[in-house]
Amino acid sequence: MSEAPRPALATLRHERFWDEEWVYERKLDGQRCLAVRDGGRTPHLYSRNGRDDSATFPEVVTALTQQAGGSYVIDGEIVAFDGAATSFSRLQPRINLTDPTDIENSGIAVCFYVFDLLELEGEDLKDRPLVERKKKLFDLVDWTDPLRWTPHRNRGDEDWFREICGRGWEGLIAKRRDSTYPSGRTPDWLKFKCEAGQELVIVGFTEPQGQRVGLGALMLGYYDYSEDTKDLVYAGKVGTGFSEDDLGELHEMLRAIEIPDSACTKGRIPREGHWVEPEHVAEVAFTEWTAENQLRHPRYLGLRNDKRAEDVVKEA
Repeated sequence: MSEAPRPALATLRHERFWDEEWVYERKLDGQRCLAVRDGGRTPHLYSRNGRDDSATFPEVVTALTQQAGGSYVIDGEIVAFDGAATSFSRLQPRINLTDPTDIENSGIAVCFYVFDLLELEGEDLKDRPLVERKKKLFDLVDWTDPLRWTPHRNRGDEDWFREICGRGWEGLIAKRRDSTYPSGRTPDWLKFKCEAGQELVIVGFTEPQGQRVGLGALMLGYYDYSEDTKDLVYAGKVGTGFSEDDLGELHEMLRAIEIPDSACTKGRIPREGHWVEPEHVAEVAFTEWTAENQLRHPRYLGLRNDKRAEDVVKEA
């Protein structure tokens, strides 16, 4: 196999449940990654949209090369830690680096948390039950950093969920024990989030105020594919969570793709602002959606260059 299959994606669910037919894993705040090794050759790392990120995470490639298996496809998440919590904001500066010197100078260590095995020595395992695939994966890998096992629980409850949220986890992934491995979004993998958050399309920006430089806030949207139409819905602004470097870099990037009018076709679209081509995706945390379909208390986490703008929809 020369490239990775399309990864399984979890479906957001607000109503939690605790069922013995499901297992519960930590939801990691990083970048999804499929590791593919073909016939003992050097492994390659693929993001969920198929981009080869092998040069970005050379320490992970080296660790995978040292594993016993000659051919495999492993599913997992590359993360960086901010204290005890995984943090996409912490990982983001590594995402576009490919020069070994730049990577070393970044000072950002990463780990590859793995949780599924799709193929092994030419055998397709995607139709095997989840728990069987996990056992084969656990036996395959030598668990030394930066490779880490993603543990799971067979039972959970609300007390445990409150505990893990208090410890800074992003939430849980619930997976049906006997589920096969599908491609794309699946109801057999569910997301239970501690904090609301999702990717949103950058549709514009505002002017900075006071001592701020670069830009004031990002204007955001998402796509709505309903009734055979494609609308870009305005979802509000995010003006917090930026570093000074973020403000300058975003301003330079967005100025280059500025357009005269908003690309949004629905929502409470502001009359003023700088509009841009809807090409870039931001990760945003927020408390809830308002009745007007706007973000409440949003916070910028970073850019997501592993997802196409056209794939961004409102998670519900």
